[in-house]
Amino acid sequence: MAAEKELEIGDGGSKKKKMIIIAAAAVVLLGGGGAAFMMMGGDPPPAAEGAPAEGAPAAEGAAPAADGAAAAAGGPEVGSALYVGMPRPFVFNVAGANRDRLVQIKAQLLVRGTQNEETAKQHIPLIESTMLRTFSKANADELVTAAGKETIKAAALKDVQEALKGVAGSPVVEEILFTGFVMQ
Repeated sequence: MAAEKELEIGDGGSKKKKMIIIAAAAVVLLGGGGAAFMMMGGDPPPAAEGAPAEGAPAAEGAAPAADGAAAAAGGPEVGSALYVGMPRPFVFNVAGANRDRLVQIKAQLLVRGTQNEETAKQHIPLIESTMLRTFSKANADELVTAAGKETIKAAALKDVQEALKGVAGSPVVEEILFTGFVMQ
């Protein structure tokens, strides 16, 4: 008989422990759910681009809404800024006064509207080739300075826009951004 009493699992104390654990878990879950609700549900949704804010009168002579309205009116598509990343960094050698240097440039293209984004993605090989041709004309002594970097970036933008005008009929790219620049 003594052995049977030792084999009994749990008594009144273990049931209390289970209830405390379950209650604590419920409090944690309810607290987390309440916090998530408060974080997600506080602000009203943002107004659509080109639409006046809630309660604000429409400005006289305001520009038409971007993307859809301009495209529907037959005008050029104007949209928000989108970035097209170049798939691989540009790596090239440049001559310098004392020695040749190896340069690596990571770049992204700033375009406006989804149509220009798709056009830029479609013509990545042309853009890469044009940019590499422009970069290879650079001089290491110029690339050391900030002004030299800006000069080569402006030259690359001009060359890319001209190449895209010939193929796509519009400049497509608004800006070339250097997101990484290493020279050894």
